[in-house]
Amino acid sequence: MKLVMDSADVGRAVRRVAHEITEGNRGAGEIVLVGIETRGIPLAERIQRELASIEGADVPVGTLDIGPYRDDLSSRPPRAESRTDIPMSIDGRTVVLVDDVLYTGRTIRAALDALADIGRPARIQVAVLVDRGHRELPIRTDYVGKNLPTSEKERVTVQLREVDSDEGVWIEDIS
Repeated sequence: MKLVMDSADVGRAVRRVAHEITEGNRGAGEIVLVGIETRGIPLAERIQRELASIEGADVPVGTLDIGPYRDDLSSRPPRAESRTDIPMSIDGRTVVLVDDVLYTGRTIRAALDALADIGRPARIQVAVLVDRGHRELPIRTDYVGKNLPTSEKERVTVQLREVDSDEGVWIEDIS
């Protein structure tokens, strides 16, 4: 595996994304960050801390389990009860979905379906640490830490200290 982002790079990317979210929304007052399980949650919490530092705003963070909304449920083992927790109404707010890697777009599609069952936000934006391309659906990101062009024969692995023993982004050839 080849390291493409170390811990310091991840930190800089999160800070940049937080600044872009602030600029893109003229502040952080109406934002709700929603982290997609698993690594989207600590990324959303990091962005929240950066927004607090930049804006002095206490931006709410929720968690979203998209498992029941995936389009590949028949090929996956049954899951435990949903771990979705959104601490406030998202109606009329700007929801920023946060995830580690944007690849085919299917995870974001499932997250959009899950949010539709929860409420009616004014806008939904997408923030990811890594955009690796290869969309299968017409999904795009609004905020990205790093664009990482890959081939279909490569795997991108993100590890965060809150979840994993190491931190960084790696790419490996799986052919």
